[in-house]
Parts: sequence; C-alpha cells; structure tokens
Amino acid sequence: MSQLIDMKNIGLQAADMVDVEKGRVKKELYSNPEIFEEELDLVFNNTWVFVGHESEVPEAGSFKTAYIGRQPVILSRDRKMNLHVLQNRCRHRGATVCEARKGKTKAFTCPYHGWGYGLDGSLRALPKPEEYDGVFDKSEMPLESLRAESYQGMVFATFNNDIEPLEDFLGGAKKWIDLFMKQGGGYPVKVLGEHRFNFPGNWKIQLENTTDAYHFPIVHKSFVSSLDEATADIFDFLDGEGFVEDLGNGHSVMVMIPQLVDLEADLDQPIPERFSALAQALRDEGKSENEVKKLVRAAHGTGFNLNLFPNVSCSMAFFRVLRPVSVGETEIQHVALGGDGAPDAFNHKRMRLHEHFQGPMGFGTPDDGEAWERVQKGSMAGTDGWILVNRGMSKLRTSEDGNPQGAVCSETGMRGAYQQYKKMMAAAEEK
Repeated sequence: MSQLIDMKNIGLQAADMVDVEKGRVKKELYSNPEIFEEELDLVFNNTWVFVGHESEVPEAGSFKTAYIGRQPVILSRDRKMNLHVLQNRCRHRGATVCEARKGKTKAFTCPYHGWGYGLDGSLRALPKPEEYDGVFDKSEMPLESLRAESYQGMVFATFNNDIEPLEDFLGGAKKWIDLFMKQGGGYPVKVLGEHRFNFPGNWKIQLENTTDAYHFPIVHKSFVSSLDEATADIFDFLDGEGFVEDLGNGHSVMVMIPQLVDLEADLDQPIPERFSALAQALRDEGKSENEVKKLVRAAHGTGFNLNLFPNVSCSMAFFRVLRPVSVGETEIQHVALGGDGAPDAFNHKRMRLHEHFQGPMGFGTPDDGEAWERVQKGSMAGTDGWILVNRGMSKLRTSEDGNPQGAVCSETGMRGAYQQYKKMMAAAEEK
C-alpha cells in the first residue's frame, strides 16, 4: 500500500512542477526517474497514442511493431482487411511473438513454446494441445487487443477503454490533419520509408521542439545556407504572419509559411523557376498541366508543424514519432511520406527533400540532436531551476476557431502541451 501512495504522490508532485499560468516548468521533469515511470502510466497508458499509418499495413497479413510508452504492440491487418493493435506478448509465458519491424505473415508464433496466433490475435494452435484439456479453451487466450481507431489513415491505440473517441480527442487538430494530408498531391499519402535514432534526453524536450520556431534561424543556419536564395527567404519566417495556436488536449499547430497551409489553393499561379525540373519530369510522365501544378506544390510539404500529444508530429512533410525509453533517452522515428500511386518523379523528390533535412546525413536532424542533448545536460546543473515557456504570453489573441494564438515564435504550443500533461499527471489523485 505504501508503494501505491508513494507513486500517487510522485504524480501529484510532477503536476505541481508545471506552472502554466507563469509559463514555466521545473527542470526536474527532465531528469527525475520516478516521475518518468509515472508518466508512462498516467500519460502514455491513459491516452490515444500514435502507432502507425494504414499504408504501412496495406494488405491482408501486413504488420508492423510499435510501442505505447514502453509496452510493445503489433499493428496488423487480418484476412478481412480489419486493423488490430495487439499486445506483443504471448499469453503463455510472456515472450514477444514478433520482433520484425514490419512485414507480412500468416500468423504470429511464439519462439519459446510455439503458441501460434492469428492476425486478429486469436490463439490458433499450440503444441501438445491435449495437455490443456479441461484447463482452458483456446478462445479464452488470444493476444490481448487494444482499443484502436484511425483518422485520415493515422492509427492510434489506447489502453484506456473509457477514453473519449479518437475524433473527440483530436478535436481542433482534425482540421490541420486534413490539410496535412493534401501533400499527396491528389494521391493518398503513403509511408515511403523511415529511419530511427536515439538521443540522450527526455521525451518532453522533443515534445517542445516541433512547436518551437524560435530556434530555427540559430540551430539551422547550416540548413538555410544550403538552400537557394528564394527558398531561404521563405524560411526567414520569424517576423512573418505565421502563428502558434493551442488546439486543446495538448495539441498545437505552428504555422511558419502561411501561403503553404492549403496546398490546393492558388494553383493558377505559375510554377516558380526553381521547380522547373520537377515540373518537366512530371510532364514527361504524362501528367496534365493542372496535375503538374498540384504535384509540384505538394512535393515540398506544408507550411506548418502539427503536434499531436503525446508522441507524434505532422512536421511539414513527414511524421516525427517519439518513444520514451528512459528518463534520459528517447527514440525518434522519422517517417518519409509520399503519394500512393503518385508519379516516380514526385516520390523521388519527396525522398530527396526528406534526406536533405531529416536524414542521418541531413542538415537539420544532427543540429537538432545536439541542442536536445545540451538541454538534458543542462537540466542536471544545480538543485533547482525553472524551464521557461512564457514567450508571447502577454500578446495572445483568439483565433478564428476560438483558441489561444500567439506569434510564430511564441511558446503557446508548449504551454498547451504542458497543460494537458499537468491534467494527466494530476489524475494520480484519483488512483
């Protein structure tokens, strides 16, 4: 009983370290291992968590593995094309039944004792079944299923069966997901590939990063210097008309390039000279001029980052997925996106742009990683201290959707995320 009380107190203690009204959080939230363990339970095990995109499991028998916090799960598509999210744990002795990141299979078989499960998680076969006569029925021992729902091809799952429907949880973010998915250029958005890396820092450092425009001209000087003059001017957005909007439930959008919010608007404009090679390649593939304009505009991604609490960002042209590993380690998955059935020239361009910034040898990710690591190191200095997320608090306005909105370099999105974090961690009082 005392252990339960201690953990409850830790959750409440973490909630008290978030002072949204003053725009600050205690740096201990980055480094306290007991708080981290409570976050796994109170946050990741109690909300909708992104586990994959439907295009990653396109056929019957397709699967991919993922994590909800620290818990391994499988996203699978059964023979009837239904989606399932299953706990990656044999019901016999607990071994994982799938270690591949993705693939296609007819069944999941435990490598320890050979229990076999269908794509829907049902227990189909086990060695020497007669030894279980009168002990249990196979129908009683499937892989445990999670509640799973999808929106615009994005699949989320939760351990909390009492949580609101996914669309209610996404709320004001749905509008921006709809806009983000227009970058297929008239084709369904499809995952083209992904790469992963770990950085030595807390997951909330990453949660903050994709709603932080303030760092861009400082951290990403090398990226900007690699661009042509016209494109570099577009990325000089701190004094522009962009904004950050708190969408509720921890979600936020950071609009950096307003003219690229709706990729299907202003298609009557001439194609810029710097995109002429791509336009010609699309014409060579037999596309009409209207299709060419739509594809060229979509090829370079949207003008905004959309943060979906707690673990995924629809970041201009790709998904960035975070996974908390420990209090001082986070896995990042960068997911390249293209169009399903789109012209080769379009998807080729999307991949090259992804590599330019997000790739392991790109201009953006290594610089970001250095900054994240330094934040974690600095959080260990001293015995007390606050992390400031108060920029723009005195200049908030109300958006057309009725949400708090600040300048593009404001920390409005961070405060929204921490408000949701505080709410969830304070739920320890009810446990």
